[in-house]
Amino acid sequence: MPIATDTLLTNVIEREGGFVDHPLDKGGPTKYGITQSTLSSWLDRPATVEDVKALDRSTARAIYRKQFLTDPQIDQLPESIQEQVFDMSVLHGPGRAVKLLQETLGETVDGIIGPRTLEGARKSGPDTGNRLAARRMEFLRGIVANDPTQRVFLRGWLNRAGSFKREITPEPEATELVTSRFGPPVIPTTPFTPREKLGPR
Repeated sequence: MPIATDTLLTNVIEREGGFVDHPLDKGGPTKYGITQSTLSSWLDRPATVEDVKALDRSTARAIYRKQFLTDPQIDQLPESIQEQVFDMSVLHGPGRAVKLLQETLGETVDGIIGPRTLEGARKSGPDTGNRLAARRMEFLRGIVANDPTQRVFLRGWLNRAGSFKREITPEPEATELVTSRFGPPVIPTTPFTPREKLGPR
């Protein structure tokens, strides 16, 4: 069953929270994760900090729906990765989010979701979400490596990226029994080990 758009919008606004104006946030003042720059584009005029503070949830949802979900066609992606890519779109911008997905899928990296990217996403395996989260974490660490002032945000970024990782249950027919010389047959398991706002949106 496809993820309801309203659920995606509600979840991302809850993750983003209310008005924030951290001096080290390169996105500047935000509310519900909407930056002053993004709001200016939406209003078709320069937005003030007061405009950002006055932003209501319904407008934030409309901005997210159009600019970060439907326009870049993220809503056409499989349910298994759709919310993660949407979350990346909000934090990193739609183009960067799609490029990270394409790198993970091994598709041509152009930042645009077209037929080949959609086909690759639909044919991808159950580990795609985890591989995408790992690639995102690498990207986040790269930001801090290039600009140490952003280290203050790294833990929160990594926690957010890691929240999309899922434990994968192997198919029963793919699980082989291995006989141990110290006891009865045992089923091998591979422990899940995770690997460890970003520029203007």
